Amino acid sequence: MRTIVVDHPLVAHKLTALRDVNTDSPSFRRLVDQLVTLLAYEATRDVRIEPFDIRTPVAPTTGVRLSQPMPMVVPILRAGLGMLEGMMKCLPTAEVGFLGMMRDEETLEATTYAERLPDDLAGRQCYVLDPMLATGGTLAAAIRFLTDRGADHITAICLLAAPEGCARLEQGLEGLDVPVTVVTAAMDEKLNEKGYIVPGLGDAGDRLYGLAG
Repeated sequence: MRTIVVDHPLVAHKLTALRDVNTDSPSFRRLVDQLVTLLAYEATRDVRIEPFDIRTPVAPTTGVRLSQPMPMVVPILRAGLGMLEGMMKCLPTAEVGFLGMMRDEETLEATTYAERLPDDLAGRQCYVLDPMLATGGTLAAAIRFLTDRGADHITAICLLAAPEGCARLEQGLEGLDVPVTVVTAAMDEKLNEKGYIVPGLGDAGDRLYGLAG
């Protein structure tokens, strides 16, 4: 598993505003949208392309286009939905699938409660959107779900990550013969006793939508 912490002043600037307890939900949603677009630029560095012949107003030339099958963007419900628009600005032709996963607050284990994805993901690159890589259980379960259906390349985009979550994710993916990359805006200090990232930014879902999870 490869982990990329995007080191860019604009990323740090927008993340600081996201962390601020005084940032309201509309501003939080706007900042998430902007931050995810910045992260997506790095996350799509390995997107598959193929040569494509075109004619400019001056002469013929060969460029590139996204290869078939198109990438699949998979937000993890519900907070991952807040990241979808920012991702689609970079990959407007990608297909979108949905995966509903819930973390048990006592055991911290993830369970799947809903999905809307093709049965066959063979040969597909998947971009998983999950705001917080905290305990790592949800993301590990989501990646296993996708690779069980044939996905052969996974990139997860997270606003924040914790060292414990990355370690557990790597452990949970042990033996998986599929490249996995995590792209995040910051690697925070730790998890607290409730499994929240410290210093973190609170509950991403609640701050996006203003509703108790």
